[in-house]
Amino acid sequence: MEQQGALRQGDRVEIYRASGDQRWESYMARYIGMKGVVTDPDVVINDPDALVEVTLEGTGGTHRFPQDCLRRLGTGS
Repeated sequence: MEQQGALRQGDRVEIYRASGDQRWESYMARYIGMKGVVTDPDVVINDPDALVEVTLEGTGGTHRFPQDCLRRLGTGS
């Protein structure tokens, strides 16, 4: 996993690559390169393999992504 520490609600992230996770769906490829905000990091179960809910900027859409395709953005990114 590329993340440094668990993702938290409100973190800005980028979908920067396709995931090798079996839960990656082909339609998700259209979101590669998009940025969004973590809305549900599944911290309750604290599972690094859990899907993370991200609201994508500019689309208003919310999707669940495998964590290995997400990269946390620094402030101001």
